[in-house]
Amino acid sequence: MGHTNLSTLSLVLPLLFFSANAASEAPRPRGVGPEFAKFYKDAETFTCISNPSIKIPIARVNDDFCDCPDGSDEPGTSACSYISPLSPQQPPKVRVGQFVETLALPGFYCKNKGHQPGYLPFTNVNDGICDYELCCDGSDEWEGVGGVKCEDRCAKIGKEWRKQDEIRQKSLNAANQRRKELVTEAARLKKEVEDRIQTLKTQIQGQEIKVSDLEKSLADIERAEKGKVVKSAGKGGKLGVLSSLTKERIDELTLNVQRIRQERDAARSSLDELEGIMRRFKEEYNPNFNDEGVKRAVKAWEDFAAQDRPAPVPAHDRDLDEILNPESESAIKWDDFLDTDESDVDVLYQFEAYLPEPVRNWVDAKLRDLRIILIENGILADPHTDSAESKAVTDARSQLTSAQAELSSDKTELTNHEEDLAKEYGPDDVFRALKGQCIEKDSGEYTYEFCFLERTTQKPKRGGGNTGMGNFVRIEKIVVDEDLPADGKGLGSGERYALQYENGQHCWNGPNRSTQVVLACAEKDEIWKIIEQEKCVYRMEVGTPAVCEPKKAAQGKGHDEL
Repeated sequence: MGHTNLSTLSLVLPLLFFSANAASEAPRPRGVGPEFAKFYKDAETFTCISNPSIKIPIARVNDDFCDCPDGSDEPGTSACSYISPLSPQQPPKVRVGQFVETLALPGFYCKNKGHQPGYLPFTNVNDGICDYELCCDGSDEWEGVGGVKCEDRCAKIGKEWRKQDEIRQKSLNAANQRRKELVTEAARLKKEVEDRIQTLKTQIQGQEIKVSDLEKSLADIERAEKGKVVKSAGKGGKLGVLSSLTKERIDELTLNVQRIRQERDAARSSLDELEGIMRRFKEEYNPNFNDEGVKRAVKAWEDFAAQDRPAPVPAHDRDLDEILNPESESAIKWDDFLDTDESDVDVLYQFEAYLPEPVRNWVDAKLRDLRIILIENGILADPHTDSAESKAVTDARSQLTSAQAELSSDKTELTNHEEDLAKEYGPDDVFRALKGQCIEKDSGEYTYEFCFLERTTQKPKRGGGNTGMGNFVRIEKIVVDEDLPADGKGLGSGERYALQYENGQHCWNGPNRSTQVVLACAEKDEIWKIIEQEKCVYRMEVGTPAVCEPKKAAQGKGHDEL
């Protein structure tokens, strides 16, 4: 039903509805829409819409001759169709002289009673073809060129359209309800992030104080430990310390040997008892009793008893008795290494014993302070330099390290949440509720996966690894101008949200893969189309309730994808 192309569809205005008193208005010339009727009210003279200086008799309107530079005198014929058409989004404007004129009218107006009125391009008027998709009443072929007579099909077309529109409206309502749920969920998730940020800030304040206190405590403990003199259980300084540690270790090993010996004796006793039971079993069982289980048990015992096993050596136990007896001749005489005297370093302080107790305590405190000062200034060697730090220092350091790790972890989490809060998540933060959710589309050789705000992936069906088609980088708005398929699953015309995915897997002999995901309103999330616009540069068309805008659709400002 011909002549329908992008330029044709761009002339079609949004659906028009009129008040009840429209029928009482004065008849308009053929092809004039109600919004332009005011320019044709004069019964004698017509003034060109975009050129008010040009006036012609009203009889020359629709006389099949173009008198006005903007074509406004021929609303019902194709006489002025050679003039550049006016986009419905642009105001009437005509340029003369070296510039091309522009039509003041959007096209031939079809009343389409029983359906919805609309405009038809002037080039289609009286061309001998019935353009029912735009002019269902057939009024565009009023001249009957070539004997063509276009019947009025608006009742039938309108009925079917209303049936489909009811389905579209139900789907749109479901999509709008789903979007409300997404917005509510996005608000909840955002509130969680905001609450967590406040909690972390409070925690960090407390942890910073705790870390500061632990740092001071560790410094105090380390300073106090420096003032302590290393004591040993005998003379000889470090040898005494080593001897003391060795004795502790040997005492521990001795206890373990005694424990293991006791466990061995218990196991040996149990084994002897079990062997006695099996011997009696073999001697007393009836060999004529045909029980395979009993025969196998007897045979297993005979095999076990026939094995050669080393007998216990009494000398070994005597050796153990000798080692474990602290009074034996071979036992280590720890008194030879250990003594109750102070270490060689503490001898310096023995003069304190001759002082009265109050003076001794005062002198001891002052000597310890002096010792710390001498150690910190490098005058006196630190007695702990060649030895492991004390348990007090180790515990204090461990507490500080743990507190510092918690503080660092909370600071990192706070930074991540603050960055997340500053990110763009689309209108009403709606994409926050969809982040990480994935949908797939089977496309013959491959399955394509799209994950909101994360990645796009190409998955081969016949084996092989997946191919990353891009990682999410930003949300942007683009303008599209495309035909909407009959099933309503398409982008249509207007401003659309697009998600840009970049830095995917490198393309052989080409760039890193990237994907532009263009979104349009739909009842559920689904991938409609995948195309490779150029080498390794992809475009996905995706339907989702997240971008539905019911208010704009109701006001006629947007395109109803559903």
